[in-house]
Amino acid sequence: MKGSIIIVSFFVLGAVLGWAGWLPDFLLETDHTRYALYLLMFLVGASIGADNKLREIFQRLRFDVLLVPLATIVGTLVGSALISAALADVSLTDCLAVGSGFGYYSLSSVFITQYKGAEMGTIALTANIIREILTLLAAPLMVRYFGRLAPICAGGATTMDTTLPIITRYSGKDLVFVAIIHGFIVDFTVPFFVTFFCTI
Repeated sequence: MKGSIIIVSFFVLGAVLGWAGWLPDFLLETDHTRYALYLLMFLVGASIGADNKLREIFQRLRFDVLLVPLATIVGTLVGSALISAALADVSLTDCLAVGSGFGYYSLSSVFITQYKGAEMGTIALTANIIREILTLLAAPLMVRYFGRLAPICAGGATTMDTTLPIITRYSGKDLVFVAIIHGFIVDFTVPFFVTFFCTI
């Protein structure tokens, strides 16, 4: 929750400074978002590659564990497609691009801003933050009414970091491995799906 608040605070600060005209021209005239995106992708790759537990996790990987991230990806994209039918002003591909952020708001919003503009980037940021917050707040209800895998699917890409403690608490410690693998796989797909839907 604290990480989400920090991200939103920086976003709001940037928006206020840009709107007020308090940013120097060289920051606005140069395409810094592209370089920020490159740096962000490098840091994501470095953090995954530097994880000492990665080899151990892959050695324990079973096929049925892969069905959980697959269900999350398919379910999210189907849900995004259904929502696009109710939104007259937003295209199917835009809804799919926002949905394919899978809760990874910091990366997906930068990508979508780069391809679709600030308005869609803001929608992506908001939608994916809401996904994380709902997982954090509603995990006990999800477990009660939909089963122990529900918070993992709802958490999307966040299940290997920010939502992992709440998933461990309510879904059980025996599903920690599933949550980490799920988060890793879904996290890895975000740049590919977002780029695909933004460019078709």
